[in-house]
Amino acid sequence: MGFADLLNDVGGFGRFQWIHVTLLSIPGLLMASQNLLNNFTAGMPGHHCTIPNRTSIASSQNISQSEVDDRELLRAFIPMDASGTKLSKCTRYVEPQWHLLESNVSVIGHQANFSELETEICLDGWTYDKSEFLSTVVSEWDLVCTLRPMKQMSQTIYMGGVLAGAVIFGGLSDRFGRKALLIWSYFQLATLGTCTAFSPSFMTYCIFRFMTGMAVSGVILNTVSLKVEWIPTMSRTLVGTLSSFFFTFGQMVLAGIAHSLRDWRKLQMAVCAPFFLFFLYSWWYSESARWLVLNRRSDEALKHIHRVARINRKPEMVEKITVEVLECHMHKEVQSSKTTHTAYDLIRTTVMRRISLCLMVVWFSTSFAYYGLAMDLQRFGVNIYLIQIIFGLVDFPAKLVALGSLTFLGRRITQGTCLLMSALMIFTNIFVPTDMQSIRTTLACLGKAFTSASFTCIYLFTGELYPTVIRQTGMGFTSTMSRVGSMAAPAVLILEEMLPALPSMIYGGAAVVAGIIAFFLPETLNIPLPDTIEDVEEKWAKNNLDAEELAKKEAVALREMKKGAVEGDGEITGLNAL
Repeated sequence: MGFADLLNDVGGFGRFQWIHVTLLSIPGLLMASQNLLNNFTAGMPGHHCTIPNRTSIASSQNISQSEVDDRELLRAFIPMDASGTKLSKCTRYVEPQWHLLESNVSVIGHQANFSELETEICLDGWTYDKSEFLSTVVSEWDLVCTLRPMKQMSQTIYMGGVLAGAVIFGGLSDRFGRKALLIWSYFQLATLGTCTAFSPSFMTYCIFRFMTGMAVSGVILNTVSLKVEWIPTMSRTLVGTLSSFFFTFGQMVLAGIAHSLRDWRKLQMAVCAPFFLFFLYSWWYSESARWLVLNRRSDEALKHIHRVARINRKPEMVEKITVEVLECHMHKEVQSSKTTHTAYDLIRTTVMRRISLCLMVVWFSTSFAYYGLAMDLQRFGVNIYLIQIIFGLVDFPAKLVALGSLTFLGRRITQGTCLLMSALMIFTNIFVPTDMQSIRTTLACLGKAFTSASFTCIYLFTGELYPTVIRQTGMGFTSTMSRVGSMAAPAVLILEEMLPALPSMIYGGAAVVAGIIAFFLPETLNIPLPDTIEDVEEKWAKNNLDAEELAKKEAVALREMKKGAVEGDGEITGLNAL
């Protein structure tokens, strides 16, 4: 008898679980907004050097707006880029070149004269196209040309905060509880995320984004644990997958909000302020009874279990379940909890070490490939709001397939297959010509769909592999590698200047390695959650015996049986004939 049996006694997946999971999942609608927000708040609008008094200067040359349109007039002030089709973004002519406005001056001629004409940097700032974005951090603080890397740096800083949060909040929630840390994370995200919208400088903006990233980790990690630890074994797969749809739908919500506002400050406020509401209703949550018992707070755990029984319409269980019954169900876990656990326990024993090392690789590669595809939507040449919706839509069929696979084939096969299929899409895209943009976009969407399905699986898989006494520390430890992957993904794009296919080769290669390693993890389908490290070792150590050792043991047993048969009746029986 274990805690899983106790959950079944108080209603299994009843009304409490439905309400509990739904309330925990609703914030997921805006979690995608936090991670992908940089695509819109730091969007790169079209821009060129500002030309002061351009109209007045043109008038002095007897050139009016009626004779030439604005873009044609700019040709006299701004050179074309290397492609010869767009205006240069970072330079302008020292002196206006009026002869370039003449109709008989071709682009080729223009390009030929380009190297001979004196240019300078944008001394008067930049003029930004507002057709796609009204305002972004790029246009507000001129993060273009030499400061262009600052755009990616802001996302890296945010992911650094997510990384720090995974390390800090993972350990704190094992010490202070899931509910307390989740409530605090909601409040921190709401407060600092809203303050980000009022940032007076880029440095202040980055600091607030870092702190917001920390809170995002706290929300994600504690939400997963609170769900898993209150859900019966047979319901975990369905709940885990359906919960991930909130994140998927949130990607389309982000596109809608961003398109309607188009101002980074308003958008920042819109996706962070609702967390004040989540903070207010989060006090309704029930702390994990598993965690309470293991921290010698059985009386509190009993109150929560009685509350669950009443909400699930099982009032008769209130009198039947006492502290003694509760501790009897979790006797072994209570004994184990008397030992203080640290992050070292994640690698101290054989099975735990194998699980942790494999999960680190899988988490890193899943996040690395996912954000490599999802964090630079403007490169696809499609309307950024439309591509964000498409990226969200493709996740639905992918996750439905993952749900079926998780249910019938198990976690290990699903995890490995999703990563390998993602790698296949990424590698295939390398060989598609750049002018076949629709095919390249389709393959990128499929690759992103498989990595998204991999994310769905890995959150569920990790929560099932680690025991209760150290589950949050384990989630924080392994998801740390996810944050490292999300920080590294934008940096790899720099290698595109050396070899256009190199980033895709790296993203795909990482997914292949992780896909293979995923098959070395234990299967957890329909297996009760482990509560202690000893549970993990007992459940899966036996399955790790080498085939050679197993064969030797079988051979010894067979010889003993044959010997016994001969000594027993002196005849060669059917068993001896083997």
